[in-house]
Amino acid sequence: QVQLVESGGGLVQAGGSLRLSCTASGHTFSWYCMGWFRQAPGKEREFVAATSWSGINTYYADSMKGRFTISRNNAKNTLYLQMNSLKSEDTAVYYCAADDVGEYCTTRYISTSGTSYDYWGQGTQVTVSS
Repeated sequence: QVQLVESGGGLVQAGGSLRLSCTASGHTFSWYCMGWFRQAPGKEREFVAATSWSGINTYYADSMKGRFTISRNNAKNTLYLQMNSLKSEDTAVYYCAADDVGEYCTTRYISTSGTSYDYWGQGTQVTVSS
């Protein structure tokens, strides 16, 4: 069983930056595909970004490319999401998620679908004021 705990959310003005963190329990964090998702009020959950076990391979939703950066530190069991040039439409609860594929997560395993992920954090609120 893996527990994920997000932190770093808050209130920021449009154009500002935030860095989200997700700390995982368990010793197999480095195996997992890791992803960030978000859900705004009244909207469905949407994919934000994902990364392979090494952090070398990364994927982003089109609207986040160039503004958001996903990274991980396996020694610290921590996933990050650096968010720059924030917009009011980025306001949402952000969730990190882990996909246990049974071996080291390589590119072929990375999924943009939330249904592929096995473990979820409780979420952290990001509010961008215009």
